[in-house]
Amino acid sequence: MTHGSDCCTTAEDGAEGGQQQPLILERVEKEVGKNCRTIVLHRLKKHCSCTPKKAKSKIFGFFPILNWLPRYKLRDWILGDAMSGLIVGILLVPQSIAYSLLASQDPIYGLYTSFFSSIIYALLGTSRHISVGIFGVLCLLVGQVVDRELALAGYFTESNISSNNSAVLLAGQGNGSMGVECDRSCYAITVGATVTFTAGVYQVLMGIFQVGFVSVYLSDSLLSGFATGASLTILTSQFKYLLGLKIPRPQGWFTLFKTWYSLLTNLGNTNICDLVTSLVCLLILIPTKELNDRFKAKLKAPIPFELFVVIIATLASHFGRFNTDYGSGVAGDIPTGFLPPQMPSWSLIPNVAVDAFSIAIVGFAITVSLSEMFAKKHGYTVDANQEMYAIGFCNILPSFFRCFTTSAALTKTLVKESTGCQTQMSGLVSALVLLLVLLVIAPLFYSLQKCVLAVIIVVNLRGALRKFTDIPRMWRANRVDTSIWLITMLTSSLVNTELGLLVGVLVSAFCVLGRTQQVQVLELGRAASREHYEDLSSYRGLQTHPGMAVFRYEAPIYYANQSLFKKSLYKRVGLDPVREKTLHLKFKKQKRKQQEEVAKDPNMKAEKEDAEAAATVTLMPDEKSRRSLHSIVIDCSAILFLDTAGVNALKEVRKDYGELGVKVVLAQCNTSVLDTLERGGYYPDTKGGDGGEKIIFFTIADAVRYVQSLSAPNGDCDTKC
Repeated sequence: MTHGSDCCTTAEDGAEGGQQQPLILERVEKEVGKNCRTIVLHRLKKHCSCTPKKAKSKIFGFFPILNWLPRYKLRDWILGDAMSGLIVGILLVPQSIAYSLLASQDPIYGLYTSFFSSIIYALLGTSRHISVGIFGVLCLLVGQVVDRELALAGYFTESNISSNNSAVLLAGQGNGSMGVECDRSCYAITVGATVTFTAGVYQVLMGIFQVGFVSVYLSDSLLSGFATGASLTILTSQFKYLLGLKIPRPQGWFTLFKTWYSLLTNLGNTNICDLVTSLVCLLILIPTKELNDRFKAKLKAPIPFELFVVIIATLASHFGRFNTDYGSGVAGDIPTGFLPPQMPSWSLIPNVAVDAFSIAIVGFAITVSLSEMFAKKHGYTVDANQEMYAIGFCNILPSFFRCFTTSAALTKTLVKESTGCQTQMSGLVSALVLLLVLLVIAPLFYSLQKCVLAVIIVVNLRGALRKFTDIPRMWRANRVDTSIWLITMLTSSLVNTELGLLVGVLVSAFCVLGRTQQVQVLELGRAASREHYEDLSSYRGLQTHPGMAVFRYEAPIYYANQSLFKKSLYKRVGLDPVREKTLHLKFKKQKRKQQEEVAKDPNMKAEKEDAEAAATVTLMPDEKSRRSLHSIVIDCSAILFLDTAGVNALKEVRKDYGELGVKVVLAQCNTSVLDTLERGGYYPDTKGGDGGEKIIFFTIADAVRYVQSLSAPNGDCDTKC
């Protein structure tokens, strides 16, 4: 069995009783002679050449709307798109205002963010169903950065400023920023927009360099644990609004404990008006949202109870004078129209670059996972790299209009799908609803209490918090994934949100590495009816070959597990060649020492012979207890790759057993493993080999017949081709 056609062998098939030709395959010779310069020039020519057809393909690929809009089925799709867009737009109004609190921004900026992201994703996105806009976890991450930069810039804490954000400093005092008068609200959105711009640049660069694959490192269990942990932090951060307390958001690690400490120490300052309003809104929204969930199959569209609560609460606050008479915190002035574009603060980018990277990764991963999930459900495909461009420009372009970071949002995506959405035309309809609010209705929300907005955020966390009830089921299904979920969730909530994401990635990586560390060598047996080999400990009725054993290792062999591979193989074989060699050398050394002593003193010959016999029994290998083997076949079909340490490990196994007269052969190696073995000098006719023929076995049966032919009397039936 050879590589190419250098040599072929035949062997007697014991089961069939006749000769069977071995499988001989000829490898395709890889093209050589092209240097790196030639390859680079060829690729540059391929990617940089411009033809009308290629230019059209690039433009249509970058703007997917140009593909689906001309084929838009007006009669069939417009009703579903209009209905879903209208419903999502109505839901976005209160949620955009509410989640602005979480990002430490004024309500108007949340409306801006949802408006611009809906339009841009409709132009650039490849998913027909996801709703891109404000997402709670990203708002939390942005809010943490904003509060940190506000504190570093010397702005007053929230407890020391009035509701109209009258605190004014020179913008960027202490960090060399714009050098113009800017109040706290202005500086907060400057920080938020700069974070958003930087995150968008990261995402577009990832798209340019085709690194959309990074999302595969964020498993479902990791993302779910991260979102649940962040949800606990979000829930805790909203209690100060529910109770009407004016306490600053704590910075650094262990914010959950710091927040609860501040809440408990300031409990006596609770605003009764805000507390009563919060309880009433909770008592209304929780049951009504549950009704929406329970009857969503029968309802053509979810009832917008949030909007009803916002309208009623705003009217009650306005006519009841809750702000002036009871000191209740309200949304404040929400201007109409749009502000002129503004450049990000370039001096802030070094401060927020690391935070923006984690925000970019989370935003992209959530968007791609949701888009792929709904695409699979409805039978179409999405382009991960185009999604990277889409979500990147949903951050870059709106950042000039004082917006903060966006991504796909599960709740609104589910609503969009359930209300008949067919294309991203529904996103444009949602943008029209938000435009109406921005131009006409926004000032009417002046008296809306912040505690009502906090209630909306808390109620929308129900889905993430329900994950805790799934822990027993998750544990029964997969303990490793559940452990990743728990560690990520606990780190994100109890220690630090961004750290939770990093810890989750590291734990996932170590779990993968750990699985390769736990793999054990399996001994295989042959099925009675055919030449098929499986694990002896897993199946009954398998047969073994006398004087020979077949083993399989179901993991790659590399630097981290090569010693474990050898240890497991030696244990499974029942013959440790290193130990045997050590004992043999020790015995020879002791025997030589005894002979020297006898030569010096002939009178002690009898005593030395008795001691020598005892030493022989002690030091020589126990031939009865060890397996009587002449050959070992290693099935490499499950070995995906080898590194230099892995090749050296296989060399050592072959050499150590060869010194004991046991031949080791490999079977069913894939082509990448074969190439690595060749480059590493494993085969005798390659550089660094030990001479002789290179024989490759494509099946275990061929390897077994070959080693049987070597051990049989007059069994050297190799024939040269």
